[in-house]
Amino acid sequence: METTTIIYSQALMLLAGAVVAAPLFKRLGLGTILGYLAAGILIGPVAQQITEGEEILHVSELGVVFLLFIIGLELKPSRLWQMRRDIFGLGTAQVVITGAVLSFLIAFSGLLEGAGSIVAGFGLALSSTAFAMQILEENNDTNTRYGQRAFSILLLQDLAIVPLLAIIPLMAAQAPEDTTTPLEDFAIAIAAVAALFAAGRYLLNPLFQVIARTGARDVMIAAALLVVMGAATMMQLAGLSMAMGAFLAGVLLAESSYRHELEADIEPFRGILQALFFMAVGLSLELQVVAENLLSIIIAVPVLMLVKSLVLYGLCRATGSRHNDAVRIGLLLPQGGEFGFVLFTAAAAAGVFSQATSSLLVAIVTLSMALTPVAAMLSRRLMHKQDELAEEIEEDFEGAGAGADVLMIGFSRFAQIASQILLAGGRDVTIIDHSAARVRQAATFGFRIYFGDGTRLDVLRAAGIEKAKIVAVCTQKKEVTDKIIDLVHAEYPNARIFARSYDRLHTLELRARGVDYELRETFESGLLFGRKTLEALGVNGDEAIGIMDDIRRRDEARLVLQEAEGITAGRDMLHSRPVRPEPLVKPKREVTQPDDALADLADGTLEKAE
Repeated sequence: METTTIIYSQALMLLAGAVVAAPLFKRLGLGTILGYLAAGILIGPVAQQITEGEEILHVSELGVVFLLFIIGLELKPSRLWQMRRDIFGLGTAQVVITGAVLSFLIAFSGLLEGAGSIVAGFGLALSSTAFAMQILEENNDTNTRYGQRAFSILLLQDLAIVPLLAIIPLMAAQAPEDTTTPLEDFAIAIAAVAALFAAGRYLLNPLFQVIARTGARDVMIAAALLVVMGAATMMQLAGLSMAMGAFLAGVLLAESSYRHELEADIEPFRGILQALFFMAVGLSLELQVVAENLLSIIIAVPVLMLVKSLVLYGLCRATGSRHNDAVRIGLLLPQGGEFGFVLFTAAAAAGVFSQATSSLLVAIVTLSMALTPVAAMLSRRLMHKQDELAEEIEEDFEGAGAGADVLMIGFSRFAQIASQILLAGGRDVTIIDHSAARVRQAATFGFRIYFGDGTRLDVLRAAGIEKAKIVAVCTQKKEVTDKIIDLVHAEYPNARIFARSYDRLHTLELRARGVDYELRETFESGLLFGRKTLEALGVNGDEAIGIMDDIRRRDEARLVLQEAEGITAGRDMLHSRPVRPEPLVKPKREVTQPDDALADLADGTLEKAE
């Protein structure tokens, strides 16, 4: 009973630590992984509330196993083929060269030698996928050329963890009771991989077909767990890593029609166990070792980040990237990664190096991850300003000077739909956008689109603004839209401006600027969605259309009020509960607006959430 109580209390502490630390570190821009590490360090080495960190680590390693399975599921051969040059060329070169350089520096410094220096060097060569992708998504750079190249490198690094984990048992000292030779161990491993491929090809899909026919979701979840853990156990018995088995199982099912179902079933287990893994790494960290080697850590972190940045920059430039893109990639991926924790923990458990060395390497990776946002911000200072807007294609407005009925600035989802109406109406449309990737994609569909920055007067002139009948500003960012409108008003005061607004507040600001027409991107689609929902609930079609038209009129009335009296005007026009028809009675006093005026349910604050 006492043991059960201890287990419950430890589980509560770990859950509380994850719930508090992960959102806090995410808000600080440091990522949830560092939050889990910090929670583990606080609960374990600092507060001494949990001292069995290594035992928890063994259980939580299943999180890494499930993660590798999901990575395998996402690696469709067709996707790998499309990105093959950057993945297998640039990515492989980065891992090999960076790993070799770092291994040499580690051995030269005397920290480790032989197999230990190789594992440590190649572990530090891996970058943090979680941190890098977070930065790319926050800056909307995922689909840029440099974002795609960075993703390719990260993908190869994720793949590299599989062979790195696989060679750790081969590097570990052979146990005295082990009577098999290394050649026999290798043969067993090859046989296990072949058996796994045969099972994946001939057994897995038929198995899931039989289970799917039963319609029992809980059995499907159990089968998914069985496949992952069965493949992992097979590889472990063969002397390889459990993670490698799970990864191979995922790859075998990547083209399966059950791929999405399997990913959804495994994801909850992966998430909680992966969080537990990083907390367990923190629990098992030896703070005394960190304190004793503090100077070494302070020196090692900048050396690590400098080496990785220089190697990345050089390889990117050698393979065709511009200076700016190479700088961005070099300072986006200089940190150690979460798979470094996995590799170092596995190496320490196998006896390749000591737990103290693992703690030292974990501290180096952790500090480098914490400095990632700083490195990403530094990249802006090192970029060439003249290349900042050029990316990979030059501004070329040949044919645009003749003018068109509409000059459309920004080719967002909103603009793509609007352009269809204009083109279907027989009108010429010239489109400019600052995203080279979007320009290339749109050009393949035959659009008359040019690469350029709509906030520059020379670009607008070259695009034919002087001959355009309407300037349609459809950019996504509020501040960019405002800048373009101010520029057009200053240089072309007679130009007719139609603009996409960000939200209700932005609508009022655009009206104050004197645009000829503005529209919130989500307003009309929200009206249509509500109307269709009413019809699905049994409301007559004509009545639903009437309600929608009435809402549109009343929304305009509310905007007029807000223009005159401020954003809080017309709050009584919002509905927070169903409107019930009531008998008409003569009002006791005159009113300037209907009491039951229908309005949209989103004021400026709510629309920001869109």
